[in-house]
Amino acid sequence: MENKGELLNQLRIDRNRVEPTSRGPWIIALIVLVMTAGGVFWWVSTSARAFEVSAVSAVAPSAAGGSPETVLQATGYVTARRQATVSAQITGTLSEVLIEEGEHVEAGQVLARLEDTAQQAALAQARAQLAQARALVGQNEAQLAQAERDLVRQEDLIERKLVSEQALENARTQVASLRAQLNSQRRTIDLAAAQLRSAQVQLDYTTVRAPFAGVIIAKAAQVGEIVSPLSAGGGFTRTGVGTIVDMDSLEIEVDVNESYINRVSPGAPAEAVLDAYQDWTIPARVIAIIPTADRGKATVKVRVGLEQKDPRILPDMGARVSFMEERSATPASTAPPKGVLLPATAIVQRDARSVVFVIEGERAAARAVVPGQSVGDLRLVEGIANATRVVREPPADMQDGARITIK
Repeated sequence: MENKGELLNQLRIDRNRVEPTSRGPWIIALIVLVMTAGGVFWWVSTSARAFEVSAVSAVAPSAAGGSPETVLQATGYVTARRQATVSAQITGTLSEVLIEEGEHVEAGQVLARLEDTAQQAALAQARAQLAQARALVGQNEAQLAQAERDLVRQEDLIERKLVSEQALENARTQVASLRAQLNSQRRTIDLAAAQLRSAQVQLDYTTVRAPFAGVIIAKAAQVGEIVSPLSAGGGFTRTGVGTIVDMDSLEIEVDVNESYINRVSPGAPAEAVLDAYQDWTIPARVIAIIPTADRGKATVKVRVGLEQKDPRILPDMGARVSFMEERSATPASTAPPKGVLLPATAIVQRDARSVVFVIEGERAAARAVVPGQSVGDLRLVEGIANATRVVREPPADMQDGARITIK
């Protein structure tokens, strides 16, 4: 009975006793709050950070030369074969600068003038010396003519025994002396004429002219500055007035990996796409393969000529060149591959998926894609449309919706 009583006492509920509150729900709520705050902080910090990226547009295989006829893709830059920084041939102070950036000039057109006071004075002195030499020649010619007449008279008198032989010899000596003096003075005229031409050349050096027709891409000096063909003056002397480029000489230089240089041959057809105009395909042709390799980069430089001239093509523009195989007489019936071409660096892995970051205003949106075959430096992908702008090299910490600024 006592055991039963104890059991009943244990089962009895004491309504006056207050049970301690459980801490479990509070701990769970605190963990959720911390995780939520961390997520909000990460989202705010990621959204506030702007990644500086470069953009590239997806190109259809037909537009990029991605058809089966393409044997190699390479990137490079537009260069000018005729480009010159024009300077004066003498040191002097600029009195006129007649060019501006973007101006078209013709061959021989005056670009600038130097202060020419000293050259003008030297030219005037040379002209005066030439005039003096010519006047002395005239005087010597008159004296020689008179001496020759005197000699004739002396010869006549000697026949009549009216003068001595010495007088006749003196007359002959006078004629010979004046003839030699006249010849010497004529050489003096030649010297004065040469000095005049030299003074004229020095004066011409004060005028800077365009060596060929082209476009001014840089204006390097202003009126009042000293220019010199030599670098001098501790940095205070300009070595050029401006830079001129012959736009008709523009071509593309690309670096081809030496492992694939056997796919390129001089004269082979090619297609070029400028980074600035992704939808514009420019027909081109291989001009030459530079017969040397870059040991550091393991590349060979290839010159590609553009068969279409256009004002939109500018020096130092980035370009992508597709080297083509020679077209056969019978066109191939194989359809171009599906998808678009992108640089391989634009495709990254996120959550075990291949994605690209599509540029949407100031944000980058992650889009899943299906990578395909490689075409040189490019990769064929499915999942985005042609001409879609994507991030060329997404940073490792870039996520969907990240803010971006385009370089």
